[in-house]
Order: sequence, then C-alpha cells, then structure tokens
Amino acid sequence: MSPLVQTLLPTRLGTSFRWLLASSWTTNLGDGIAAAAGPLLVASLTSDEFLIALAALTTWAPPLICGLWAGVLSDRYDRRMIVLAANAFRAVVLLAMIAALATGHLTVVAALIGVALISTAEVFADNTTGTLTPMLVGRDDLALANARLQTGFITFNQLAGPSIGAALFTLGRSWPLVSEVLLVLAGMLLVSRVKLPPHGRTGSPNVRREIVEGFRWVLHHPPVRTLCLTILIFNLAFGAAWAVLVLYARDRLGLGDFGFGLITTVSAVGGLFGTALYGWITARVSLGNVMRIGLIIETVTHLILAATRSPLVALPVFFLFGAHAFIWSTTSTTVRQRAVPEHLQGRVNAVNTICVYAGLVAGSAIGGLLAKQYGIVAPFWAAFAASAVFLILLWPQMTRIAHDDQL
Repeated sequence: MSPLVQTLLPTRLGTSFRWLLASSWTTNLGDGIAAAAGPLLVASLTSDEFLIALAALTTWAPPLICGLWAGVLSDRYDRRMIVLAANAFRAVVLLAMIAALATGHLTVVAALIGVALISTAEVFADNTTGTLTPMLVGRDDLALANARLQTGFITFNQLAGPSIGAALFTLGRSWPLVSEVLLVLAGMLLVSRVKLPPHGRTGSPNVRREIVEGFRWVLHHPPVRTLCLTILIFNLAFGAAWAVLVLYARDRLGLGDFGFGLITTVSAVGGLFGTALYGWITARVSLGNVMRIGLIIETVTHLILAATRSPLVALPVFFLFGAHAFIWSTTSTTVRQRAVPEHLQGRVNAVNTICVYAGLVAGSAIGGLLAKQYGIVAPFWAAFAASAVFLILLWPQMTRIAHDDQL
C-alpha cells in the first residue's frame, strides 16, 4: 500500500470500510449529477414556474415523510441489503426515465414522479449507510472515518457532480441519467463487498412502537437531545438566510446570475480546506470547543453578510462558512455515533435528519416572507439574532454534548 493511501486510509480502518468509502464516493458523484440534472430536466419539459419549483420540493419532502420509517427498517433488517435494494430501485426508476426520454413519452408529471421516487429511495440508502461506519470502525477512529466520507460528499456531491451534470445535460437530456445509473450500479457492486457483523432483530416490526422508542431515547438522552435541538434551530436560521441566497448574490453583492454558482463553489472549496485541517484541529481542540467555535462562526457569518455589500468581504466569509459546515457535520455525526447504541443508530439518525430538514423547510418559508416584507437582508439579520440568542443559551452545554469526558 502506498504511503499516501496509508495516510488517508490507515490499515486499522479495515478493508470493509474502504469498500464502503469507495461506494459512498461513487454514489455521491451520481447524486451530485442528479442535483443539477433533475431541475434542468423538469425545466426542459415545462415553463410553468410552479412545476419547476416542485422539482426542488420533491427532493426535500422525502426525508420528512419517509425518514422515520427508513430508520426503523435499518435498525431491524440487514443494512447492507437495504442499501442494495434502495439503490436497485433507483436504478430501475432511472432506466424507466431514460426509456421514456428515448421514446418521447416522458412528461413533466412523469419526470416529477421519477425525481420523487429516486429521492425517496435515496432516503433509505443514505439513512442506512449512515449506520454502517460505527459497525466497521472503532470508536476512536470515527472522526477520521467520517471526515473521509465527508470529503467525498463535498468533492463529488457538491463540487464536481453538479457541474458534470449540467455539462452532460448540454450533450443530451438522457446523458446525466445514464451516468447516474452507471454510478449507482458501481456503488452497489462496491458496497456488496462490505462485511458487517451480525445485526438486526427477528419478528415483524411494530413501526409506530419502534419510532416512538427512537424519539423517546433522544428525549431522555440530554446530550443527543440538545444536539438535535441545536441542528433544528441553527438550520432554521440557516434556511431563512440561504433561501434568498441567489437574490442576495445578484442584487446585494452585484454578482449577477453568475454569483450564486460562485458562492456555491467558494463554499465547497472551503469545505475541502476544512477536510485538510480536520485531523490537525481535532488533535489539538476538544470536540466540545470545536462545536462552540463552529457555532460562533455561523452566527458571525449571518452578521457580516447582513452588513456588507462587498463581494471582497462576503466571499471569504462563504469560504470560512464552507469549512465550518464540513467540520460541524463531521463532528456532530461522530458525537452522535459514539453516543447512540448500535440497535438505535437508524432511528436516531432519522430523528436527526427530521430536525435537519424541518429546520431548512421552515426556515426557507420564513426567509422568503421576511425578504418580501422587509428586504433581502432581513433574513440574515433575523438569522443572526436567533443564532446569537441560542448560542448564549447553549454555550454551557456544548462540552456535555461532545462527551469530552468519554473521549
């Protein structure tokens, strides 16, 4: 094994984790391609603004609707088989859409249904994949393993994938779909090589009872409960501000239509910078203080963006925010995985996902209303105020959330 590979993926992480990582990076590229191709496909079939907006809704709604059910299944059944089945379903839907495109029978309604089905299958695949790492990697290596997984997400899902998807779409509407099918199938082949320890339970699941069990565990576990609440509140503030980001870039910063893509790219590059520093940071700073610093950065980000009109000020802020977003996501995932028992990982992961998307959806609606009534920077001022108040209230609990006494 080369020194570079050994540095990035030490032998102690195990062969199965390497297969999981390869599968995750591969499917993340497919997801990134779909993130651009889905809306472009719908827009090519209709000029109706409402139907085009539904393309975004179909990717946000499935985690809220199906997330808890996905958590129950991943805690009860063979997790590798769930990932394989969900990705197989995605491949079948994609093939059906390709066939409809080739024969000229793909309508906008059929495209929206296809996007919704693919997004739903992705919920089951992603939720279950999130339970595999703590089954394969020791507690002390969870931060490193999650950092490697997040590197793939940022690089392929956020940075490379959408650009590739848009470029492929210019060559033909079916090319992004064909590429996604191939990447999903490759991801299935790679994850099929993963060997998991025995898990799951016998008997038919009582979905309602098991969902309640997951919620009850979160409610009675103060650190994880506070972590979920933190994600909900800060995503509410984030969603309010970022819902109008395309208008903020165009009108407030004067970057035109090019601005939104530039901000997205700068943030993703910041995320890559965060990946490079993550090991160095966590070796010197406790997870509790990492989380404290991250929330300060997020709060100050809203303040600076609300106050400035200068791209020269705003773009470095977006870069720093991108690094923070990666570091926070990796740290919160590691903290949660260390705290949650193996047989509850799926359901608690689902509760966390509900908090993520509930905050984003509600925040987006609030941000839109504030911007319409009070101007484009109003959501940023509101996000700063809400974040600052919650940061003050949460500050004493942050060390407890990160289980510093157990590290």
